[in-house]
Amino acid sequence: MKPSKLIRASALSLAATAPLAHADGPVPVTLGKDGERHVLIRGGEPYEVRGAGVEFGDKARFAARGGNSFRTWRTDNGEQTGREVLDEAQSLGLTVLMCIEITPERKGFDYDDEDAVRRQLDYAKAEVMKYKDHPALLAWMIGNEPNLFFENPKVFDAIDDIASMIDEVDPNHPTTTALAGFDENLASLIETRAPALDFVSIQMYGDIVNLPQRIADAGLDEPYMVTEWGAVGHWEVGTTAWDAPIEQNSTDKADNYRKSHEVAIAEDPRILGNYVFLWGQKQERTPTWYGMFLEDGSSTAAVDTMEHLWTGEWPANRAPTITDITLDGRTAVDSVTLAPGQSVTASVTSEDPEGEPLDWRWEVMEESQADQEGGDRETIPQVIPGLVTADAGTAELTAPTTPGAYRLFVYTHDDGGNAAHANVPFLVR
Repeated sequence: MKPSKLIRASALSLAATAPLAHADGPVPVTLGKDGERHVLIRGGEPYEVRGAGVEFGDKARFAARGGNSFRTWRTDNGEQTGREVLDEAQSLGLTVLMCIEITPERKGFDYDDEDAVRRQLDYAKAEVMKYKDHPALLAWMIGNEPNLFFENPKVFDAIDDIASMIDEVDPNHPTTTALAGFDENLASLIETRAPALDFVSIQMYGDIVNLPQRIADAGLDEPYMVTEWGAVGHWEVGTTAWDAPIEQNSTDKADNYRKSHEVAIAEDPRILGNYVFLWGQKQERTPTWYGMFLEDGSSTAAVDTMEHLWTGEWPANRAPTITDITLDGRTAVDSVTLAPGQSVTASVTSEDPEGEPLDWRWEVMEESQADQEGGDRETIPQVIPGLVTADAGTAELTAPTTPGAYRLFVYTHDDGGNAAHANVPFLVR
């Protein structure tokens, strides 16, 4: 990582930083120090990133909850152009860590193909030239997890070429790339093959509690960001006897968000900012695993936790709490197996912090057969209707007659747009 944009003074000298640019022009962003803490300097002032990954999520709600910066995974997301993304951010007082999408090796890109690498560089330059002067732009992210399942280290040469190009055409915004995990080998590759980057970004989930040790082992003294973190990954949890991953309920997830922040993020003075994942909803192994919201827009306890971390205050109306589901008196770790058509009782407890009545919904879904990695798009499993008769926290389940793997979900909603969720996998033999 290049040191040219890093101010190494013991305290920040605001008089030496650039003034805030005009509202219709770029706001200069550099790296500096505020006392012992590494910070971004935006428009001459220290800028504390309170961030989330927000591609299709509600950005107005994000701002209202205390967030101030969001990251993307590409410039044009298929629903909005990069210009529209930046314009919306500007209207809400938000900034954007904008990702320039480059193709990873795992998707077939050959980084030994010099023509293909050059075309990718030309594409990146065209995107930079489109958006470099927008006042909502905070920094450039060159690729998302380019190291995931990679073998050819030349991907980092290509990233360095893009970073060098950006340094020439856009001196107002720093550059980074987002790494899947972090270790001594990655630190060495960045240092030797991509020194033009201003800082590195790291993405970890359940393993983020070990990030401080990973940083120490790699001897990283430079500032960095954490650009994805949140739920424990589906590859990091226990499984049933048929290898179905066991998902935390929404209450336990919120507790894990807080623990991850306290252990790995809050106290490290080298962290320039962090972006929690995901301010929105997506299907990835289940429809509830990584999103902080449900498909209907209801917010979960993870949103409340982030508002508290960002603002120091809890919302007046908080999401319900919930416990793990028991099915036939067993939990997910018991690898619940049922006979076709067997009737069993399911039970769960959910309470609203304000004592509001809760609406309940139970449903059975086929177990996902997805084997995609890296957050690639998955097919939503089919919901099997007519199998559950419920009275609040108690339900009678009739197992499907077709053998296979399934999952029982429960959702509770209050009157304020908040929800809780839990699920249990089960196998029909």
